Amino acid sequence: MKQSDLKSSLRHRASACTAAFVLITLAGCVPATTGGAEGIGFRQARFEEISAMRQYRECVDDAYKVAEDAARNQQAAGYRTSARIIEKCEADLGPEARNLAQEERMQAYAVGILNYIKAGDIQNAQANLDTFERTYGGYDLYLPSGASFIDTVSVLTGKSTDTSASKMAMLNLPPDLRAEMQRTRFWKHN
Repeated sequence: MKQSDLKSSLRHRASACTAAFVLITLAGCVPATTGGAEGIGFRQARFEEISAMRQYRECVDDAYKVAEDAARNQQAAGYRTSARIIEKCEADLGPEARNLAQEERMQAYAVGILNYIKAGDIQNAQANLDTFERTYGGYDLYLPSGASFIDTVSVLTGKSTDTSASKMAMLNLPPDLRAEMQRTRFWKHN
């Protein structure tokens, strides 16, 4: 065999190996398709989820507007109304969307609890905090200061009645609230 034929043969083999490698690599990029049988049902379920979340968001937006009006007009009753609207939004959310947008829903429910506190309705704030903990058990939100929402609201509503130094040290509270609780405890005992 001539040297030029040998080089040509090696080039063909190298080209064939490269082509085979490229084809194998590209074959791995083909997405797996699902059967057409689930297509329409899957789409219908997604549509129902999207519709439920759209209605939920519109409802929560209405509650936020009521709270903004209450802040602007300095009316505690507006905060209570806003909190009730948020409760209704959560209650109206159907089973098709119960597991969607958990964090968004937690934040809205937390705003409702805070609105009850602003309205002076501590009993409903405590009840909704209990519901929050049951519904989103094991999860918490964090305030801009890094403090725990659940710990902070528990102290503000009086749900957490043990204000001993050891108990307070274990709570993740905003620095201002912690200082106020320590000041109160000091003057209570001295």
